[in-house]
Amino acid sequence: MELNGSYTFDAPREVIWQALMDPEVLAKILPGVERLEKVSDTEFTGVMDVRVGPVQGKFNGKVVLSDLQEPEKFHMDVDGRGAAGFIRGGGDALLEEVDGKTVLTYSGDAQVGGRIASVGQRLVETTAKSIVRQGLESLDRLTQAQLHPPEAGAEAPPVEYAPPSEIEVALGVARDVLDEYIPPEKRPAAMAIGGALVALLIALIAALLLKGDDS
Repeated sequence: MELNGSYTFDAPREVIWQALMDPEVLAKILPGVERLEKVSDTEFTGVMDVRVGPVQGKFNGKVVLSDLQEPEKFHMDVDGRGAAGFIRGGGDALLEEVDGKTVLTYSGDAQVGGRIASVGQRLVETTAKSIVRQGLESLDRLTQAQLHPPEAGAEAPPVEYAPPSEIEVALGVARDVLDEYIPPEKRPAAMAIGGALVALLIALIAALLLKGDDS
């Protein structure tokens, strides 16, 4: 399974780098993370609750950083294991500052095994991409809230941050799954059939993601 893409943050590169190196920040923005602790400057351990289709499970994992070149790039290796299977992989992240903004480009690959892989590679890959996307969007909201704190007497409301709820994450994954399985050329026809039907499909997928398998 390959994961690659880019995201543009409206924040200086140093701010994004420090956020990516802070376990408290990562625990807030990453969907499903229950605990994340810093063991050393280059190693983190934690617990993540993962749901893919009808399969759910908690994974005890380790994240190791290497090739750190602050604030430009780093390599990350991930190894997580639980009753539902295992997840391991690695990837590289590059941060470039462009006109005061930060462009994060990432690429990597991962292997998934056990019951969580039984739902199919395509669904696993779509879910993983959705979680990464939602995590980056959450980080963007968090940094904006930090860069624009409330000011006394200010007329404009401050940017507020709230971690994504379990339902919001599930709905986000459900939308991405539908986008993946319904080709762009067929989406207008699907919407013509009825927006209520599409909404119902999203709700059903979200319910399935939330229900999971507690074993």
